[in-house]
Amino acid sequence: MSEARNTFGKTSITQKSKKLQPRVDLTAMVSVSFLLIVFFMLSSFLSRSNAMDFGMPDKRHIDCGTEPYCLGEDRLYTVLVGINKIVCYEGNRLDFSNETRSFKFNDNLLIKEMISKNQFLKNFYGDKKGLIVIIKPSKESNYGNLVDVLDEMAIVKVPTYAVVDITPEEEKLLADK
Repeated sequence: MSEARNTFGKTSITQKSKKLQPRVDLTAMVSVSFLLIVFFMLSSFLSRSNAMDFGMPDKRHIDCGTEPYCLGEDRLYTVLVGINKIVCYEGNRLDFSNETRSFKFNDNLLIKEMISKNQFLKNFYGDKKGLIVIIKPSKESNYGNLVDVLDEMAIVKVPTYAVVDITPEEEKLLADK
């Protein structure tokens, strides 16, 4: 049965509005999400670090017989970094037979010497083996001096270098020079 409504002869003055389903317009949300995606992609690209590859040696002491590092002594070059000077010698161990050279940071003599040594080793051994530099900053040297030496390694394109602790004998040599 159908239910009839009795209006008692009265007609309504206003027409009843038809109820619409609520609808959410997502056009603006799509625009905002697209802008956010672009912003985060751009900011993640710009926030990449421009740091230099920096590998520290293992803290373990590697011992293979009498040689502590098992490297060819003719390829090793040790750089002692002081306050405003650099002292260099060939090999790993400081002996009286090693010839030491002293440079100032303003000179480009360290770069010239490393280029010549690296070129000599590449000609002698081939392109696979080059100069191995051990950098030993002293306690008096500042961070900028170490960064300058590391920049020189990148300029010369030294294939292998490491930053290690300085020994007391080398500290004394650095103070004397």
